[in-house]
Amino acid sequence: MSDFSVSGNASLGIEFGSTRIKAVLIDENFNPIATGSHDWENKLENGIWTYSLDDVWSGLQDAYSKLNENVYSKFGVKITRLSSIGFSAMMHGYLAFDSGGKQLAEFRTWRNTMTSEAAEKLTELFGFNIPQRWSIAHLYQAILNHEEHVKDISFLTTLAGYVHWQLTGNKVLGIGEASGMFPIDSDVKDYDAGMLEKFSNQPEVSGFDWNIRDILPKVLVAGESAGTLTPQGALLIDPTGTLEAGALLCPPEGDAGTGMTATNSVRVNTGNVSAGTSIFSMVVLEKKLSNVYEEIDMVTTPTGKPVAMVHCNNCCTDLDYWVSLFIEFSKLSGSQLTKPQIYDMLYNCALDGDSDCGGTVSFNYFSGEPVTKLNSGRPLLTRTENAVFNLANFMRCQVYSTMAALKMGMEILDSENVKISKLTGHGGLFKTEIVGQKLMAGAMNTPVAVMETAGEGGAWGIAILAKYAADNTSETLEDYLDNKVFSQYKSFVIAPEERDVQGFSDYMKLYKKALAVEKSAVENI
Repeated sequence: MSDFSVSGNASLGIEFGSTRIKAVLIDENFNPIATGSHDWENKLENGIWTYSLDDVWSGLQDAYSKLNENVYSKFGVKITRLSSIGFSAMMHGYLAFDSGGKQLAEFRTWRNTMTSEAAEKLTELFGFNIPQRWSIAHLYQAILNHEEHVKDISFLTTLAGYVHWQLTGNKVLGIGEASGMFPIDSDVKDYDAGMLEKFSNQPEVSGFDWNIRDILPKVLVAGESAGTLTPQGALLIDPTGTLEAGALLCPPEGDAGTGMTATNSVRVNTGNVSAGTSIFSMVVLEKKLSNVYEEIDMVTTPTGKPVAMVHCNNCCTDLDYWVSLFIEFSKLSGSQLTKPQIYDMLYNCALDGDSDCGGTVSFNYFSGEPVTKLNSGRPLLTRTENAVFNLANFMRCQVYSTMAALKMGMEILDSENVKISKLTGHGGLFKTEIVGQKLMAGAMNTPVAVMETAGEGGAWGIAILAKYAADNTSETLEDYLDNKVFSQYKSFVIAPEERDVQGFSDYMKLYKKALAVEKSAVENI
């Protein structure tokens, strides 16, 4: 194994998450053999959630450097050559560049809820739901706002597309990531031609020198080559010059596509739930939905199959703040408990709570939540006057709050009779064994699986997609994952229990009533 850096048979996956940039190196059998990471945070500047592009590169280099250190500690060598590389990032957002490659406006991330006018108008124009997070909504809102930079746009992309472009020179996206920029026609595996035409014909759009077709990245599907690492790109990853150019790159994907890959959820009627800073479910459909729903994004798998996505902006952030409060108290008391121990204790305590949280309800809204039609958020904890307020109910309420908005979106899929054989969970909510998985199964009334590889997440998923492209096989991605990747890994499934199903249903009744309180908090605090 120690000669992998010489023979160049390893594949690298790097994912730019909301709070962490993670690198995972896999061997020829898909086993993670080394990891590295870099923590980073978005910033609220002039009312816009953003990251600087300088932080993108310093973060990438730090994560890769730590990966290299991990490799050296295990194998006594540094990485010199790689078989293939894949880059992934949080989906959506807005990165606009002029013909010289100059950034024209701040990077506007998925977290922003500033495009409601554009999203509403485009949804009506297309007869297709356009969420506020989508790149086309950000572009159209900039047009409606008469922003000066719009006339100079030569290329519009996402974070994953930007990184890939800088490393290869190719302006491309994987189809799953592209489906968060502009609607996709799954039959032709490209942007929807009719909708492109409708957008171009809008009076406020037609006056620009550019055409929407020309400024969007080219769409590629999983398994296709998306270029090779250039000498300049290799230096952007590894400024020491040790990493050689020439590695194959797969199409850059979003965190939704890598989550589907990492959980083996790309077949029809399978689904997954990613629960971290945000929470979203992805369900691969047999057919398109009968109606247009604001709460449901229509995106695709990395091979272009239609997927119903329920995306909620808020998940574990507020829960983490509450746990941090207990960690602070623990230190104050002189306790020697570690952070992971405190997390596990508090999470497991939630299992002892009343199934409906005893009259306590929480809103974890650090930012706006489009599913519940709020453009801003205020974290809020409230309870009835006769609530059974104890630690177990408090913690159960905090876990429930991470999935309550998601449930409201999933109820629409129930009304459409969408079949889901099981959901596979991954992300921070599932790190403590059983708790998040059990409560999620009750909340969604569906079996929930967690794989032994769940901790590797999207970086592992994009590494798999990179190896799939390098293998240049005729096997479908679905069969490749079943036969080559997941045949060697175990998963643990928890079926919903009636107590949890009924308890969460009762909790949701209070949650929906209390939305008026959350709305008032947004308006008055």
